[in-house]
Amino acid sequence: MPRQRASLRQSYTGTVEPIGLEVRTLPKPVTGRVLFGNDRPLEMEIGTGRGTFLGEEAQSRPDVNFIGIERARRYWRFASDRLRRRGCGNVRVILIDAGYFLREFVPDATLAAIYVHFPDPWPKKRHHKRRLIQPQFIREVERTLTPGGRLQVVTDHPEYFAQIAAVIGSSSLVPSPYRRPATAAHDELVGSNFERKYVRLGRNPSAVAAVKK
Repeated sequence: MPRQRASLRQSYTGTVEPIGLEVRTLPKPVTGRVLFGNDRPLEMEIGTGRGTFLGEEAQSRPDVNFIGIERARRYWRFASDRLRRRGCGNVRVILIDAGYFLREFVPDATLAAIYVHFPDPWPKKRHHKRRLIQPQFIREVERTLTPGGRLQVVTDHPEYFAQIAAVIGSSSLVPSPYRRPATAAHDELVGSNFERKYVRLGRNPSAVAAVKK
């Protein structure tokens, strides 16, 4: 087993403060003013993994604040420590379920962009109800995006992609061309570790984007 992969399966002991936040320390409501002390545009990534996307975006766009949402504690700790060491003061990574976070902590018209990168496809049919991209989740996206705010979703699972496109297509969000991050390579959609791993496995990620009227 590769050493890097094995290390994440153990208890990662890096320093999470001040980047990493948990529910018990989370202010309510969550706004850029509360988390960062300013009113810069606030964008959110769901599924931070090791923090590759957030780190690149935060350093290339210091005039934007970023929230990362991660459910797996080992990745939350790793990403928080990694972003701290890179000096990404315009990022906070929260250990929480994305749907719960939007519903309970985020006010209306707060987020300039929401990025969902490689959500768990829950491939077995009986588990499809656990998928993140459902009508109720999209309603929270519609509520929390600012006017003109953008939703972008990337997945490597064709069947889930069809469901995602259908759910977004039935909402009030307006289809829009996908915007590839400037920090991604010319043949990448996201430029994250997960994307590179899936491409090595022969999977072809697909993307969909839409904006709030």
